[in-house]
Amino acid sequence: MNKHHLFAVGAIVLACANAASAQSSTINVYSARHYATDEALYQDFTKSTGIKINRVDMDDAGILARLKAEGSASPADVILLVDAARLWKGEIEGLFQPIKSKVLEAAIPMQLRGKVDADGATPWFGFSTRARIVVYDKAKIKSEDVDTYEELGEPKNRGRLCIRSGSHPYNLSLFGAVAEHLGEQKAELWLKGMVDNMARAPKGGDTDQIKAVASGECGVAVTNSYYLARLMRSDKAEDKAVVERIGVVFPNQSSWGTHINIAGGAVARNSKHLPGAVRFLEYLASASAQEHFANGNNEWPAAKDIRLVNPALQAMTGGSFKSETMPISVVGMNQVKVQQMLDRVSFK
Repeated sequence: MNKHHLFAVGAIVLACANAASAQSSTINVYSARHYATDEALYQDFTKSTGIKINRVDMDDAGILARLKAEGSASPADVILLVDAARLWKGEIEGLFQPIKSKVLEAAIPMQLRGKVDADGATPWFGFSTRARIVVYDKAKIKSEDVDTYEELGEPKNRGRLCIRSGSHPYNLSLFGAVAEHLGEQKAELWLKGMVDNMARAPKGGDTDQIKAVASGECGVAVTNSYYLARLMRSDKAEDKAVVERIGVVFPNQSSWGTHINIAGGAVARNSKHLPGAVRFLEYLASASAQEHFANGNNEWPAAKDIRLVNPALQAMTGGSFKSETMPISVVGMNQVKVQQMLDRVSFK
């Protein structure tokens, strides 16, 4: 082979190496986190690592459906979901690639991870939590009448309840947990009681439910904690008026504790950029990213030993509260039964 041929071969090898390097410096993220404040997370990761992020935004169900449809051709590297039962579903359907990471294992508590397989690898990790809480009209309702989930279905709250669709993941996870606590028969009666207690048909998101309580349309509503925290931290006069009108309770403090949901992440089963994907998940467990979840989107950090400085979350809880500790797998397995119950009691 003459020197011209050697030069050509060398150029091809170098070009391929450069292409591989460029490819490995980008990861594809399918995200159900539709929060503008998360942009800083992605920017900080790219700035500190040089790894760029291509992001596709969908809801949890859309992401899982897309992964199944794409199969081995999927370009996804990282999956970010905002519901515990959907993380569980992705796990049992084999859509995630279990990974080993000493960084993640040291940072994230066992109860906020997927099931460890025979090789010691884990399919997903929780990075933040949010509570499913109750807000009520301080002018009309006593807190002791709405301080358990069960009371939302009792006759004393007839015509008072506002809630988003029963089939929304946040509610399905709550209902799946309550079904495990009460048993199927009592849980269905509870759901029927909530239908009977509704002030209006389910509609809108959690913020809409809070505002409906403040306007007097409803007496009590169910919401994720971070929606209320956003209003508490707002400088808008109308938001301040909403917060002034309502009270908040973390239900079931005297029994099993308030239901907690998880936002978490996983490496896609067919990821083509495994090192970068793992590095991104490890970044999400770092102190800076965890503090961002707490202060940027008003969620509780999942990692251990993270200092919480969010004033709204502190004011909401008084510093601490009793949370439910039910395994994610149980909540997930109850989803189908719960949906059938919702259909039978006409909970839209």
